[in-house]
Order: sequence, then C-alpha cells, then structure tokens
Amino acid sequence: MSSVSAVFPGTFDPFTLGHLDLVRRARDLFPELTVAVAQHATKDGMFDVTERVALIEESLAGLEGVRVVTFEGLVVDGCRRLGAGVLLRGLRGTGDLEYERPMALSNRAMAPEVETVFLLPSSETAHISGTLVRQIARLGGDVSAFVPGPVLRALRNRFPESPDHD
Repeated sequence: MSSVSAVFPGTFDPFTLGHLDLVRRARDLFPELTVAVAQHATKDGMFDVTERVALIEESLAGLEGVRVVTFEGLVVDGCRRLGAGVLLRGLRGTGDLEYERPMALSNRAMAPEVETVFLLPSSETAHISGTLVRQIARLGGDVSAFVPGPVLRALRNRFPESPDHD
C-alpha cells in the first residue's frame, strides 16, 4: 500500500455502484482516500451537493480511511489543500480516456507534485454512468442494479411514480 493519499473527484450525481467499486479498490491502494464532491453554482444537478455528500457517506458507511468533502475550483488546488499526491480517475472506455488524458496532462503542468492514476472499472460496473442512471430513473425504470441502497431510496423518493417500487 502506498503512503500517499488520494483524491477521487467528481460530481457523483448520483453516486453509482461503479463509483463505489472504485472507492473500495482505491482504498486498498491508498491509506487515505478523499471523495471530493464538486460544487458548480451554474450546474443544476439531480441532487444538490449536500444531498450528494450525505448519500455518499451513507453508501460508504463502515469503510475506514475514506472521507467525503466538497470542493470548488480546480481539482489540483483541492489536492494541494487536502495534501493528496494522487488524483484518482476511473476509465470506462476510450471516450473517458479521450476526455481524461488532456485533463491529466494539464493538471500535471499546473501541479507536477500531483500524479493522476487511472483505474479501470470491474466488468460488472463498467457500463454504469451517472447519465445512464439519471435517464433510467427519470423515465421510471429500475436502477437497483446500478446504485447503492441509499441512492436507490433517494431516487425512489425523487421519482415516486416509478413502476419499480415494491
């Protein structure tokens, strides 16, 4: 296990089983992992930042060495503030790589002391995205295979007309 702490940033709107998979696996690699929930004043999400933090904390209950914080601004500045030497990102496919590669190179130019580390998802979660979950939930579909229990309950409360309710 590395002695360097890591930051896993994202909007996490909503937090999915794919995110949870990466958190669990990264926790085995780094002694401290911070899930950093992005705040965007101009971006309307499904859940506000306070709800997202609470849902993530509930989803991660019992997992030691992981904390959840919010951040605004550049993620490398957040890494510096948190004393993290690793910026953790997940790559589901080539589209993610094309998006993440220039960001990683830019982050390295701005903060050479922060290394970006990419993790591939498990085969069970590689197809899951927040966009997919939002679309299915808004259309009344069953998202139970894509999100942790606390997020599923919150989505069912948000979309009570959904036919997947018991």
